[in-house]
Amino acid sequence: MTKNYELLDLFHTSKNRSIKWKKYFSVYEQLFEKYRNKKITFVEIGVLDGGSLEIWKKYFGKDSRIIGIDNNSNCKKFENENFEIFIGSQSDKNFWKDFFNKVGNVDIILDDGGHSNDQQIITLTECVNNINDDGIHVVEDVHSSYMKYYGNPSKYSFINFAKKIIDDVNYNFPNMKKFNFSLNKIIYSIYFFESIVAFNINRKMCEENISLENNGFKSNNQDTSLNEFFFNFRNNFQFLYKFKLIKKIERLLIRFSFKKKSFSLKKFFK
Repeated sequence: MTKNYELLDLFHTSKNRSIKWKKYFSVYEQLFEKYRNKKITFVEIGVLDGGSLEIWKKYFGKDSRIIGIDNNSNCKKFENENFEIFIGSQSDKNFWKDFFNKVGNVDIILDDGGHSNDQQIITLTECVNNINDDGIHVVEDVHSSYMKYYGNPSKYSFINFAKKIIDDVNYNFPNMKKFNFSLNKIIYSIYFFESIVAFNINRKMCEENISLENNGFKSNNQDTSLNEFFFNFRNNFQFLYKFKLIKKIERLLIRFSFKKKSFSLKKFFK
């Protein structure tokens, strides 16, 4: 069994330089603990001086395969028996196609690369199909989506794309709206932290949900999610519900009622 090192200790004792924000280490521990001492393939985008790759090898253990990616060809010199380094642009779809043809599927992608919208979005969309179930795609430094230097704020920032995936995941529920570009058959859940977004990959959990009902005691109670007026109306005029028009009118009135109530919540969205 590989010795359990604390990530922050590994960071401070690494012989090669690495740059990380302090709060990231507790997030790493939450996200990556379950992968330790297992036969996994870990990929980090952004090599710098090779320090973080050294850290990850010690953290995940001897059975892990550690791979670094950078667009600076000089980074290749840091490659050794503990980790591989590939040179290429993370915003180049052809690079990713060639990369996965050579490497195969992976378990973890950690994007600490260029931080621009196109780099982060293209990396995510090109990688998720090649991440194993129960794997994870983690994007660092997403505060760049709020910075003028990266052309933001923008409707097409990475963080807005991540917010759209929240809708995408929930639209997987039966009979909901669908996006033309969707990842909801691959991404099952999302974690948001300060400056980090993590996408959990699980194709089985992305299968269409089904309603279950057990064989327990069943009363004649109506659905109490309706407001009091509709609840009482149904109880008193149940015979009318054999007509489709009555059901349709009720649905429209309920929808209007919920919309009206939503306007009172405006202060929470400022």
